[in-house]
Formats: sequence, structure tokens, C-alpha cells
Amino acid sequence: MSRESAAGAPERPLADYPARYTITTRWEDEDVYGHVNNVVYYSFFDTAVNGWLIEASGTDIRRLDAYGIVAETGCRFLRELRFPDDVVAGLRVERLGTSSVVYEIALFQGDDASPAAVGRFVHVYVSGPGREVTPVPDVVRQALTALA
Repeated sequence: MSRESAAGAPERPLADYPARYTITTRWEDEDVYGHVNNVVYYSFFDTAVNGWLIEASGTDIRRLDAYGIVAETGCRFLRELRFPDDVVAGLRVERLGTSSVVYEIALFQGDDASPAAVGRFVHVYVSGPGREVTPVPDVVRQALTALA
């Protein structure tokens, strides 16, 4: 069961995300205010999606003819993340199209059952020197069906 936060972001428990990817925070992730800086959350989204894709597909996605470029990203910040605790990213697919994927990514830390942030991350697949839009590669699509 999900509920809406005051910020309007869905607050799903980690169990609602079919995939997880753990990220170790670094000393440099915290800013002068004593929490992980907001730009680092976007790095966590990128790391979680691509790290999970590599593991789930068994393929180095950087070597495929088509690759996902980030066409859109957003984040609802719900609470602070801190160093030195690991962050667990929960991943699910909102939409799997012909040439694009829309992910929902939630960041969890410690024993807190609610996410610290919920993000939206859109990959559009392109290929060639002109970066023409192309279908999601089969090996990636097969991995993504587990998240849909």
C-alpha cells in the first residue's frame, strides 16, 4: 500500500519495489549543512539504474549498439540522507515503451520504512553517431520486464 507524502510523492515501502541496488555513501557526499547534498541523489538514481541493468542483464550495457540517455529526471526530497550509512535504492518501471523507459526510484536509509526521496528517471534509447531514437535492446527489455 502506498500513501502520499505532504510533498505529493508516493511513499511506497521498500517491499513494493521489485529490485534493489545498494550504494555506499562517501565522505564527499555530505555538504556543509551536514546531509547528503541534493545533487548526489541524482547520481544515486543514475548509479542504481545502470548498476542494476548491468547486473540483471548480465551485459556491459556500455557495449551495446543502443544506449539509454537521460531525457528527464526529477526528485521529491522527503528527508535527509547521511554519511556513512548505505543507501538502498528501490527500483520499479512505471512505463516500458518501444524506445523509452520511465523508472520510479526510491532511496531508503537505515531502519526507516519510508523513503528519503522518490525520483523519476527517463531513459530514451539511441544509437549511431546521430543518436537516432531506437528500440530498447532485447537484453535490456528482458531485464526490465521484471520491474514492470
